Amino acid sequence: PSTAKPISLVERCWCRSTLNTVPQRSIRELKFLHTPNCPFQVIAKLKNNREVCINPETKWLQTYLKNAINKVKKSRRR
Repeated sequence: PSTAKPISLVERCWCRSTLNTVPQRSIRELKFLHTPNCPFQVIAKLKNNREVCINPETKWLQTYLKNAINKVKKSRRR
């Protein structure tokens, strides 16, 4: 039996390059991917249906994540 594994999506990171600037008004939704062998990836779905990868180190995104985490913590306390 062959031990070669098929190259799956797991092997490839979704985000090959990331953007530092994405106008927040044009973002419809954000997706966060944790895949093995890949850095933390943030994918923004834009209102024009394009999907772009955002640099997770971006200042506004850091703020957004902090706020989102705080919201989750608050809602869990109830």
